[in-house]
Amino acid sequence: MGGTRRHLFICVFLTLSAIQLSACNSGGGGGDDAGHDDQPSAWQPGVFLPSDEFANQCSSALWENNWLRSWSHETYLWYDEIEDRDPAGYADPTEYFALLKTEGYTPSGSKKDNFHYSMPTAEWNQQSESGVSVGYGFQWAVFNSNPEQVYAAYSDSEEWPAEVARGMRVVRIGDVYMSQVSSQADIDFINNALWPSAAGDTHEFEFERGDGTLYTVELTAANVVSDPVPKVDVLEGSGGERVGYLLFNDHIGTAEKALRDAVTQLRQQSIDELVLDLRYNGGGYLAIASQLAYMIAGPERTEGKTFELMQFNDQHPTHDPVTGEPLEPIPFIDVTLGEWELPGNQSLPSLNLERVFVLAGPNTCSASEAIINSLRGVNVKVVLIGSQTCGKPYGFYPTDNCGTTWFTIQFKGVNDKGFGEYSDGFAPSSYDDGYALVKGCEVADDFSHPLGDENEGRLAVALNYIADGQCATSAAAGFVAQPQLGVMFSDGKVVKPAWRQNRIVTLGR
Repeated sequence: MGGTRRHLFICVFLTLSAIQLSACNSGGGGGDDAGHDDQPSAWQPGVFLPSDEFANQCSSALWENNWLRSWSHETYLWYDEIEDRDPAGYADPTEYFALLKTEGYTPSGSKKDNFHYSMPTAEWNQQSESGVSVGYGFQWAVFNSNPEQVYAAYSDSEEWPAEVARGMRVVRIGDVYMSQVSSQADIDFINNALWPSAAGDTHEFEFERGDGTLYTVELTAANVVSDPVPKVDVLEGSGGERVGYLLFNDHIGTAEKALRDAVTQLRQQSIDELVLDLRYNGGGYLAIASQLAYMIAGPERTEGKTFELMQFNDQHPTHDPVTGEPLEPIPFIDVTLGEWELPGNQSLPSLNLERVFVLAGPNTCSASEAIINSLRGVNVKVVLIGSQTCGKPYGFYPTDNCGTTWFTIQFKGVNDKGFGEYSDGFAPSSYDDGYALVKGCEVADDFSHPLGDENEGRLAVALNYIADGQCATSAAAGFVAQPQLGVMFSDGKVVKPAWRQNRIVTLGR
């Protein structure tokens, strides 16, 4: 599956009281000043010239605004829900772009489009291709949009500081106590400290451990290479089952080899069941999602089947409006791609499983949800343990114009059965309706145990379900699971850089 890389991207923002915590950076115009010195023709409401007439004319914001307007009309999934505004009225293209989207809502009352975004092209290329971001070696989880509930969530790489453990709560950063945020300066300081922008940034953190004791440590940001598959294990179920556990955090290029090796290990150990932990996996390369889905389901179930089919707006029922190519399904990929660490066209191992247990929550997004949807599309039983996923069935091609890369929703993905309507996410339920309700158990995220620990809440419930088909858990897990439909839990929101909360499509195989 070589060829041109196609990208689709979604960004998530969190608000902590008055604080906006964001891993994303808006990009202004850029590039060179090549292009026309004159101005485009005056705006005519409802009249849209081809976007190519305005592309890469970088002499003024008006040229870029006209390009954004025509490009959005041509490719935006809900193009007929955009209010047509005069592009001459906006000096900042990012401000104009923010208005070129639907104001509609999903059935649950959430905004239909929370995924409109832009960033400098150089920054996008560096992040999405390298898998490198600035940080401390772990990710934060923010509960209830509350600055007093910021926790260390999980190891991001081998550089995870030994001084910081999962579940430790941030009490103070420098001189600012999280319980006493009182000014914009405090807000800016907290944002910059939690998500540093430059390697070498150093801050003193005071943490509260689970037992209530306090611990102070100085942390220095570095260029961190993400470890996408940090844990693979085989556990023994109470009935003697051999249960594979696979923690998968990012669909980045290095994940291809890591997943291939992990599945090989699990196959060699003849596992009976698989627990796939996607609770913090925000997405990435869709081709890697397809490879993993194949390795779980195997060749018999996936041969000739659709992993995902892209559907664009009603102006483009048969052809991709970006590439001009006929719309064809993305298959379940059974070989290596030759784009990252491994040579191409090497056969992938498979587990040939009839069901898989997926640990999930609101940080399970995009390409991760595509794994769930695609497996259900070929009748692999998915048991969902945790809470409702984020709801990103949509995708787009990152598009550069004048040094800024723009992301606007251009399609949704559907599985082999034609289903893709999960804009409110997949939810664990007492039954599987074949659509967005997935049989499983609602279980809170358990920050009192490491990921992969048999007593960690969600994994403990999965192991119990394997043993007796029930959503209960052992007392050792330290909490009571509540599996009834409709009970939602407060999961921490993990704010990742843009390249780790997207869907990147690679075509041309």
